[in-house]
Amino acid sequence: MRNLGRRPARQHGRGAPLWLYLTALVLIPVLGVVVLTAVIARSRTAEAAGAARAEEAVRAVAQLDAARSSVEHEIVPVLSLAVIEDPSAAVSLGIPSFLLAGQRDSAVAAAQEARETTDRALAAVPSSSDGAAAARHAADRLTGLRARTESGAFRIEDVYVDYLEVSSALLTAQRRAAAAASSEEVPATTLRATRDVEIVAQLAQAASRQMPLFLAGHFDAGELSAGSRLAGQNAWLAYTDARRQMDDLSQESLRTAWLQLRTDPVTTRLDRLLSDQFESGQARLPLTQLVSTLLLGNERDARLADLVVRAVDSAQALAAADRDLANGRLTTTLQLGLGLLLAALLGALFLGRSVSRSLGLLAGQATQISEGSLVEVQVAGPREVRTVSGALGSAVASLRRIQDQAQAVARGDLANTVLDQPLPGPLGEVVHASVREIVSSVRAREELQYALAHQATHDPLTELPNRAQALTLVTAALHRAQRSGEMTGLLFVDLDGFKAVNDSHGHACGDDVLREVARRMAAVVRPGDVVCRLGGDEFVVLVERVRAERDLQELGERLIAAVSEPITAAGHHVRVGASVGVAVSRDAGTDADLLLAEADTAAYRAKRRGRGRTEMFDETLRLQLSERAELEAAITAGLENGEMELRYQPVVDVGRSRVIGYEALIRWNRPGHGMVPPDEFIPVAEGSRLICDLDRWVLHQATAQLAAWRAAEPPAPGEAEPTMAVNISGRHLADRRVVQDVADALVASGLPAALLIVEITETVLVSDPVAITHLEALREMGVAIAIDDFGTGYTSIGQLRNMPVDTLKIDRSFIASTEPGHRELVALIIRAAHTFGLTVVAEGVEEPAQLDRLRADACDQAQGYLLYRPMPAADAGALRRTAVPTG
Repeated sequence: MRNLGRRPARQHGRGAPLWLYLTALVLIPVLGVVVLTAVIARSRTAEAAGAARAEEAVRAVAQLDAARSSVEHEIVPVLSLAVIEDPSAAVSLGIPSFLLAGQRDSAVAAAQEARETTDRALAAVPSSSDGAAAARHAADRLTGLRARTESGAFRIEDVYVDYLEVSSALLTAQRRAAAAASSEEVPATTLRATRDVEIVAQLAQAASRQMPLFLAGHFDAGELSAGSRLAGQNAWLAYTDARRQMDDLSQESLRTAWLQLRTDPVTTRLDRLLSDQFESGQARLPLTQLVSTLLLGNERDARLADLVVRAVDSAQALAAADRDLANGRLTTTLQLGLGLLLAALLGALFLGRSVSRSLGLLAGQATQISEGSLVEVQVAGPREVRTVSGALGSAVASLRRIQDQAQAVARGDLANTVLDQPLPGPLGEVVHASVREIVSSVRAREELQYALAHQATHDPLTELPNRAQALTLVTAALHRAQRSGEMTGLLFVDLDGFKAVNDSHGHACGDDVLREVARRMAAVVRPGDVVCRLGGDEFVVLVERVRAERDLQELGERLIAAVSEPITAAGHHVRVGASVGVAVSRDAGTDADLLLAEADTAAYRAKRRGRGRTEMFDETLRLQLSERAELEAAITAGLENGEMELRYQPVVDVGRSRVIGYEALIRWNRPGHGMVPPDEFIPVAEGSRLICDLDRWVLHQATAQLAAWRAAEPPAPGEAEPTMAVNISGRHLADRRVVQDVADALVASGLPAALLIVEITETVLVSDPVAITHLEALREMGVAIAIDDFGTGYTSIGQLRNMPVDTLKIDRSFIASTEPGHRELVALIIRAAHTFGLTVVAEGVEEPAQLDRLRADACDQAQGYLLYRPMPAADAGALRRTAVPTG
């Protein structure tokens, strides 16, 4: 009896959640079917509305085309009246004045009829149409035009142009309507039919503009006569282009109709006559033939108008069929939704029977998870079962998320959104924090790698690819061109007048000018073309898939025009120019250095021929390059055969008048040629890697010579020893082997590093970050660094405090100048350099007065012909303890 009393209570406790579940099981599918049906029905409604809008837009195209055609046909009667009422026009046509007077009434009637046709066409555009505004605007413009023509106080060319402006406005509205029809989501067949309407309407518009221009070109009306002939030629080109586009018609019926119209005697005769007039410029036609031509034009235009109507009717029919089809689909969708609703109700009843199986399914899933399989947990059954299933599913989801995050980090997919998804609970927070730390570390490493790679391949001033990256890009482009058989072009752009900007306004202004020039060049080139900065004021533009060399010349002219525009930089209004050399890859070559050398050579010729121009690399320049290649080979042979020599120019302490150092200068005693000036072979060597070989040779010879002098006459204790300055090119300084080359020379000679001075041009400091890294490494070795020819490049005094520099050598142009401003600038440079702890050397001292000024300005050292010329080693070594002459 006690057992009988307890059983009903336990059954009641289990029954309530089950009934709630069964109720939800019935309602959820029903609601899902209702929502799905509503969504599909809404989509079908949108399809029907889109088809209706497309149909309306096509109708607007037809209405606007009729209005535009009427406006253009109204021009001919107006021009006819102008001919009748203008005696000079009658004379130019050879028509008796009494005959024109008799035609006035007919012309007035024709003009009135044309106006009525135009008014009807404009009125036919419904106020709700897309072209209603354009139609009203055209009507207002025509009212004013007609009033002017009736008053007689008008210029023919003005009225003619105004009519064309009205026609163009209607044409623009017509194209907007066509675009609106094409933008609707309609089937491809309807979309192609809409495009057919645009093609046929474009042909009708081009044809209708010919006859007014044809008539206007047959009488002398000042500017109108010449302008009409030119406009007529343009109209004929537009007509022929529109005829070619008719081949793109998608509908067979339209293509057939167009073939009949195109081969019709009226069309062929008129096209042949207009071609002779507009292309060949034949003499004016007699009056009778002129009238018959106008009649032929009207007949052809009428047939084209019929073809437009035919295309519009076809497109409207397709759009209407699309609308009906969409409405039918909507009805079918609603019926299907009702059927699905009934099916869902029946299905829910059957699903209720499977509730009892949910507990067994949950038990099986829990067993699999305990064994390590992250199976999908199905949440089903009564409330209690769903609660347990949901908790188990959440645990599985968290484990899967941890697994996905670990896999994303392992494969480097740091942008995966799964890494930003937190995990629930305290343990999840700890795990996710660890994942974020790992992701942050990996991202920081990638950003650093990218920054270093970008810094190594881009110019820090303009953010353009630098010389090394430019050569890499050109090489890749040449290999692509070799495979495709296409031409690759390279434009070498050398700025004109840039040094004057630096000299007059300072280097900060020059930096702004370079950045603006880089921006302008990047804006002129095509997408895909690459602008690079080689250094200083030299840029290159890489152009792939070149069709003709003329395209490169035109690009060069556009670059010159863009660069030559005035520039506002650092508060100054300045202007620079550009000289451009163009080279094109030939014979499937892949030598980037050669292509760059060709473009550079062409740019050099552009500068020699007057600057501000573009020059193509041709056979003459190719011969020069061949000679340059021969000179490079001779330099190589000269190094191997001992033809190179060193001369040493002493550096003098200005205050003590003592020789305190030397600068090693290379000379070439070429057999059969004698001494070759450095400015003839050094630039050639700098254009290739030969300069690195020359630098290494000079380093070894110069350090060995100073070491030999020290060994022959050791310095007294505490005595300052002379130094040896060696010039290092920018190309060699950017080479990763330069530090080892200097170290090898010092080891081989046994010379202390402190007695070696490496001289570089200031251009190197701003054009290549890698060079600065190498200079810092040389200074750590104990080698001193000097900036040679200071003032001719782009380094400001303020930048020196952050650069690895010990000595400043002022360029000889400032020392030799007699301008007061340059003298003050030299004194300013000396004071500023001393402020930063730098030693100052004045180059090119040739007069006693120059030396006196330097001594007064507290310049440290000097060198020049006044003091000593470059001399052989024996003579230079004898000066170590000799007083310096001062005059």
